[in-house]
Amino acid sequence: MISKQEILNARILIVDDQPANVLLLEEILRAACYTSVTSTTDPKAVFALHRDHHYDLILLDLLMPGMDGFQVMEALKPLETDSYLPVLVITAQPNHKLRALNIGAKDFIAKPFDLLEVKTRIQNMLEVRLLYKKLEQHNRHLEQTVLERTAQLRFSEARFRRLTELSSDWYWEQDENGRFTEIYGPVLEMLGIEIDDDLHKSRDEQGPQWIESERDTLDANLAAKRPFLDFVYTRINADGTKQFLMVSGEPMFDALGRFTGYRGTGKDVTDTMR
Repeated sequence: MISKQEILNARILIVDDQPANVLLLEEILRAACYTSVTSTTDPKAVFALHRDHHYDLILLDLLMPGMDGFQVMEALKPLETDSYLPVLVITAQPNHKLRALNIGAKDFIAKPFDLLEVKTRIQNMLEVRLLYKKLEQHNRHLEQTVLERTAQLRFSEARFRRLTELSSDWYWEQDENGRFTEIYGPVLEMLGIEIDDDLHKSRDEQGPQWIESERDTLDANLAAKRPFLDFVYTRINADGTKQFLMVSGEPMFDALGRFTGYRGTGKDVTDTMR
């Protein structure tokens, strides 16, 4: 929420070529306890003033010589990249109101001034403007937080991969259908697995052979969605030599407890077994 003091401290610019109107609006705002009120009778100065001070509200007369209020609003648009033009127009011409709103003005004050209307419209517009700015700041902060967290996750992932490389020969992930989704290291070569374009595994029937009882035990763990640690099974190569592979894996579940696949590591432990 926006506090009363935040509204009273908002930066306001009065733009009117008639000094009497400027003095009247200044008096109204000061009597209402607004603390940051600036004014000018030169519409050509508005762009530079808003660029330098970023006013929360601009009270803008529409009918001015040299540069009218419509032209001032068009000139201000490049400064407001978020497309929010904080302009409250002042006009005695009812047919100008719709045109001003179409150009980008957010509200209007009719001449001659009604004191209660002026104070109410200014307060309401400032509250909306300050809420808009607060939301903008929140979104920027949220975006920065997301970028920082993403960088942290990437660093953690790189560190995890490096630790995996040091402690094992490969890392793998499978989805709920047994399809490989992530592979790091020479797992395919060691397991004699062929992978198609979408990382679906397919066994090479002409490749290495496995001891069926060991393979059945591993498949049973996977089917039951059980974790397994340092499971060793035997691969018999085409030349009859044996190779021992040790794998560990754990099931993965989403926030609702639904099974989403497996992840784990593997290592060639042939030398150790021998």
